[in-house]
Amino acid sequence: MAKLKYNDLLDAGVHFGHLTRKWDPRMAPYIFMERNGIHIIDLNKTLATIDEASNAIQTIVRSGRKILFVATKKQAKSIVEEEARRLRMPFVTERWLGGMLTNFTTIRKSLKKLSSIEKLQKDEAFLNLAKRERLMITREKDKLEKVLGGISELTRLPAAIFVVDVKKEHIAVKEAQKLNIPIFAIVDTNSDPNVADFPIPANDDAYKSIDIIVRYLAKAVENGLLERKKDKDDLKLKQEEAEKRKVDENKKVEEPVVAEAEKAVEPSPEK
Repeated sequence: MAKLKYNDLLDAGVHFGHLTRKWDPRMAPYIFMERNGIHIIDLNKTLATIDEASNAIQTIVRSGRKILFVATKKQAKSIVEEEARRLRMPFVTERWLGGMLTNFTTIRKSLKKLSSIEKLQKDEAFLNLAKRERLMITREKDKLEKVLGGISELTRLPAAIFVVDVKKEHIAVKEAQKLNIPIFAIVDTNSDPNVADFPIPANDDAYKSIDIIVRYLAKAVENGLLERKKDKDDLKLKQEEAEKRKVDENKKVEEPVVAEAEKAVEPSPEK
């Protein structure tokens, strides 16, 4: 995977923070300087943290677990949804429902309901329903799909969550903290980096800044998926070789036994 360079981040405006009066003092270690009333983020720290985050993400995905992408702000929605869909990872880009993690069993019931409606719509019996009833079912499906469509294939809690803007997604962050789910997050100068296990100091308001970071981390997910596939293929090959070896060993054991048996049933020569 091609590493991000300092100039790539600079061109994307990753270094622009918030107004100095809006800063969170806990972000001080990640701030390089102040210019024209705006804090400038130290891009060397951003490069270091994004590499650390991408390595951790790759390891999680390689183990076969899922990462939940969370970004409900306008600038991040499209890019996060696009990459999550491409990688077949769960995502939330509309509205975070309270209890989406801490009350996952109830969310699963809603997902099952969505699945049953989809099955019903494919059935011929759906066309025989009254027009008003079909409309109500379709509206309910659209409503569920809008909020839960991104996590429809999530059968268990994710292994980690990736968040764009920890202040805006504070409910998701609190739920993940409660369940000890690792948090990867883009944190701006107005946020507390300590709420994330893997904070990435960066501009969380500009589309270009969000885009370059999300795509880089998506590449780490992709590499993790490829490594998992390779691990599976290697394991399958080893199992096939072990089975073949076992068959060969059994043949070697059987051959002398068969030879002895054939010798025993041979008619004795007449005198």
